[in-house]
Amino acid sequence: MTCTALMTDIVPPYELAGPAEAPAIAVLGGISASKHVSHQPSDESDGWWEGVVGEGCGIYTRASRVVSFDWLDGGRAPDGRPARRVSTYEQADALAAVLDEAGIDRVEAIVGASYGGMVALAFAERHPARVGRVVVNGAAHESHPMSTGIRAIQRRIVELGLDTGRARDGLALARALGMTTYRSAREFAERFEPGRIDEDGTFDVERYLLHHGERFAATWRPERFLALSLSTDTHRVTPEAIATPAVLIAAEGDTLVPREQLIELSRRLAGPNVIRDFPTRYGHDAFLAEPERFGETVAHALTLPLA
Repeated sequence: MTCTALMTDIVPPYELAGPAEAPAIAVLGGISASKHVSHQPSDESDGWWEGVVGEGCGIYTRASRVVSFDWLDGGRAPDGRPARRVSTYEQADALAAVLDEAGIDRVEAIVGASYGGMVALAFAERHPARVGRVVVNGAAHESHPMSTGIRAIQRRIVELGLDTGRARDGLALARALGMTTYRSAREFAERFEPGRIDEDGTFDVERYLLHHGERFAATWRPERFLALSLSTDTHRVTPEAIATPAVLIAAEGDTLVPREQLIELSRRLAGPNVIRDFPTRYGHDAFLAEPERFGETVAHALTLPLA
């Protein structure tokens, strides 16, 4: 897949929730997250992080001004692939543009999970005066080679789908493969009976993965998936250039971002930081699978003294 670098001054769609006079917190999720984080009076539909953001949650929308936006993706080329590359630094600049338009000089914190954690680190390096601290979950200064290898295969599957006129099938299979990395081996062992197969020759775990793949493919476009997946794997920040205080959350069983990577990131960061472990059976996706528990961890991370 080849594409040119993204160069744009466009302010992406964004959403604000909470009192205008309250301290601002930017909330950023994985590649499938959107600007709609949680339900609110202007949009009562459920957001992607209900239970973490909202009334009485870890990020309390009566006490905070929550800022979120839709990821840039570089557009669509005639062949159905991305027209341009997009980096986590460009996503960080997009957040800065959102803050400018919203009249917010500085956010008290950026809470970023997965891809959003990468963007939070990029923002802290690129715009240090505009953020008080970062709370980073399931993200490091660069992608782990094993994780890149799996995502590269996912992209190949999607491109094969494009080349054969089966783009939706390609997206569904790529997402199904991704689900094996979003959750932990422990959860799969506890959830599925080994060797259990239906009369049609489908394993229980296989049916689960294909179901999630189909759900994803029903609403996603190949070019957006390819662009954001590649952005994840080309992500690289310089920890020594980041002096913003940081709380790094390590979910138990996270195969995409091993704890060892966070240890290295912690060691290299120029500013005060701490690693907080999150015991869970869900691995990388614990921030979505256990929102109430994770919200408590986020609330603690936002007030944790960092020397």
